[in-house]
Amino acid sequence: MGDYNEKISTLATLIRVSRPCFVLSGAGISTESGIPDFRSAETGLWTKIDPVKSASLSAFLRDPAAFYNMNLKRWRDLHEACPNDAHRALFVLEREGLIVGVITQNIDNLHIKAGSRRVWEVHGHLRTCRCMSCKQKYPFGHLLSNYDGGENPPRCPECRGILRPDVVLFEDPMSVDYNKAEKALTGCQLIIVAGSSLQVYPVANLPALARRLVIINRDPTPWDERAEIVINESTGKVFRDLLAELGLSLAH
Repeated sequence: MGDYNEKISTLATLIRVSRPCFVLSGAGISTESGIPDFRSAETGLWTKIDPVKSASLSAFLRDPAAFYNMNLKRWRDLHEACPNDAHRALFVLEREGLIVGVITQNIDNLHIKAGSRRVWEVHGHLRTCRCMSCKQKYPFGHLLSNYDGGENPPRCPECRGILRPDVVLFEDPMSVDYNKAEKALTGCQLIIVAGSSLQVYPVANLPALARRLVIINRDPTPWDERAEIVINESTGKVFRDLLAELGLSLAH
C-alpha cells in the first residue's frame, strides 16, 4: 500500500504544479457505473463480438434493422447509466481549476451528467440522433421510442429517412470534437489517462501532445513506459484518494 499511497501523493503534487492539465478518459472509467468495457481480457465487449461486423458504418448501411437489434440494447444501457465517483471527482477537479477539462472516448454522457463543463466527446454521444437523408436532429430518446414502438430501423418523422445516433462508428471520420481536442492540447503540461487501454487510434496518439503523462488503468497500456506514474487500480478508488490527498470532497 505504501507504493500506492506514494503514487497518489506524487500525482497530487503533479496536478497542483502542471498547468494546463487534461484528463483523457476511456471505457474503464465507466465500468463502476455498470457499463462493460471493450478490451479487458475476460469481460471486454470486443472479445465477444466483432466490432467491424456489428458497430461499423458498413454494417449500418448494409442492414440497419440488424444493426439496431445488435447495438441498441447496449446503447440504451449507456443512455440510462449514472455517473460514478470518478466522473464526480473530475467535475470537482475542473471546478477547482486543477484540470482544464476531459477528453473522452466514451459516448455515455456521464461526464456531462456529473457536471463537467469542458468535455470533448471524440467518439460522439448518445444525446441526439440524426436523419441520414434530411440531416434533421432529434433527441436520442426519439430513436428509442420509435424502435420500441416497432419501427426498425427508426425513421425520421419528416422525410422517413433512417435515423442514426450521433456517435462515431468504425469507418466513420473522426468527430469535430477530436480536432478541437488536438488544438486544446497545445502546450499541455500533463495528461492523466483514466480507464483507457490506449489502443484505439487516433485517440491513442493524444498523450504524445503532453509534456508529462500519468496512466490510471487496471491493465497495462502501450504507453506505460513513457508515463511518470502508472496506477493499475480502479479509477473510482484513485480519484477518491486523490481528492482526499488534495483536501477536496467528492461532489454528489
